[in-house]
Amino acid sequence: MAEVTLYHWEPNANSGKPMLALMEKGVSFQSHYINMLEFDQHKPDYLAINPQGTIPAMTHGDRVLTESTAIMEYVNEEFAGPDLMPADPQDRWRIRWWMKFMDQWLGPSFSMIGWSVFVGPMVRKKPKEELEALIERIPLPERRRAWRKAMFGQFGEEELAESKRRVGFGIDRLEEELGRHEYVGSNFYSLADINIFNSTYSLPLSHPDVASKERTPNIMRWLKTVYLRPAVQETWKMGKTDLAHRYSLIMEDI
Repeated sequence: MAEVTLYHWEPNANSGKPMLALMEKGVSFQSHYINMLEFDQHKPDYLAINPQGTIPAMTHGDRVLTESTAIMEYVNEEFAGPDLMPADPQDRWRIRWWMKFMDQWLGPSFSMIGWSVFVGPMVRKKPKEELEALIERIPLPERRRAWRKAMFGQFGEEELAESKRRVGFGIDRLEEELGRHEYVGSNFYSLADINIFNSTYSLPLSHPDVASKERTPNIMRWLKTVYLRPAVQETWKMGKTDLAHRYSLIMEDI
């Protein structure tokens, strides 16, 4: 089997998706930690792997794969192990619907809020001149604009309000879905659960006003079920920030 190397940040959001897929499939891989808060993803060594400077990326032999959801699908199809897509065509359709909903609609709203309250304040400790130089090193212009907003706290009130509205709407949709199925899109654990879990694992802490035992019992039931999976617990051990510590706090509360 060709060697697999995964270039990732913390085991959450986009980085966590292929990490957890590999763990669930039982695929051995080399972990290459990319410290996003130090802008490792824009350094020459990583740009030689992924010229767009986005994380995660995965190499499998001489193949270079980018885009987290596409990497998950590759992992599921390429390697032996439990199938992370159900056999029923309608279930597969729902799973792909939910992954698209997360990637294109709900995920960016989670990201904007996260950048505003977590990433921005963390990197803002650096001198302004250093931050400007780091921004200029970012390959994609749209990413430069997003990082500038995060670094200097330039997200507008209307932008943040719209992201919060979308998060509330998305959580309500997810609560309804998990009232119909044991997992997201079907009664089988799948790529959709991995995709959505990695952006919603901290809902009880980050959005307690819209996600709680009282308001969203189906989501809380699902979160706990996923938290307890051995692959999830092994993946979270690979974290280097307090995000992994937050995981243990949430587990104690549900």
